[in-house]
Amino acid sequence: MRRSSMTLFSDPTCQYSHRVRIVLAEKGVTVDIEDMDSTAITEEILEANPYGTLPTLVDRDLALYESKVVMEYLDERFPHPPLLPVYPVARAQSRLWIFRIERDWCTLSDRIIRDPNGDDGAIARKELRESLIGVSSIFTDLPYFMSEDYTLVDCCLAPLLWRLPQLGIEIPASAQTKPLHNYMKRVFEREFHGG
Repeated sequence: MRRSSMTLFSDPTCQYSHRVRIVLAEKGVTVDIEDMDSTAITEEILEANPYGTLPTLVDRDLALYESKVVMEYLDERFPHPPLLPVYPVARAQSRLWIFRIERDWCTLSDRIIRDPNGDDGAIARKELRESLIGVSSIFTDLPYFMSEDYTLVDCCLAPLLWRLPQLGIEIPASAQTKPLHNYMKRVFEREFHGG
């Protein structure tokens, strides 16, 4: 597949597509966005991505998929503003945070989406809510996730937090959860926040 301009095939309901769209917006990249339903994958997507998943980014002759790969490519191709730290140790730590967010929280949200009214969805909803409330204090000292700067970690976390109401999760307002609510307000007020 070849495209004359950069194209992102994106599912507007998907947090993984959302995170790539946030990176593109943070970088101010001009891109054609083709919204589609991830359950109705076209031949064009299958030609670019053997897994038939979204998001899929096509940049001339290059086709990329898997949101973390796409985000890092965009961060390297468009270096300003940088969304990963410069130093290798800090970069590795950011990648570990992203891994943990996906493993600990995104998997729970995916279970809720797969079984919104069933037992597994209810269990995952309870786990995700309790886990987020439990870590709320980590947002006390720094404006972004474990960082002074907005990074790819925030680009991964913001779409998940944005979707909490759709997932049937309410984080109660309390002294314990205030740091998390303040963090959510900061990231949602950035220029690009919607799906």
